[in-house]
Amino acid sequence: QVQLVESGGGLVQAGGSLRLSCAASTRTFGRYAMGWFRQAPGKEREFVAARVWSGDGTYYADSVKGRFTISRDIAKNAVNLQMNSLTPEDTAVYYCAAGKGLLRVSDYNYWGQGTQVTVSS
Repeated sequence: QVQLVESGGGLVQAGGSLRLSCAASTRTFGRYAMGWFRQAPGKEREFVAARVWSGDGTYYADSVKGRFTISRDIAKNAVNLQMNSLTPEDTAVYYCAAGKGLLRVSDYNYWGQGTQVTVSS
């Protein structure tokens, strides 16, 4: 069982930056892919970014490519999401997840509770 806890959400103006962090209760690197998803009101949960369970491969949704960066902190057993050049369209609850897949919600077995990101115009 893996427990995930997100932090770092908040309110930011358009063009600003936020850094989300996801702390895992057990070692995940080399065992699980780690992903970030988001869900806006009235919309389905969507893929944002992920890194493979083994190696350094990373994947991004087209909507965030070039603005968001997913990284890992092995010492803290955490995965981070650096979000730059934020727009109001990035407003959503952001979820961290761990699983064996990469891009689909159904690929992930473990989910955090979510953290709210609000971007004002």
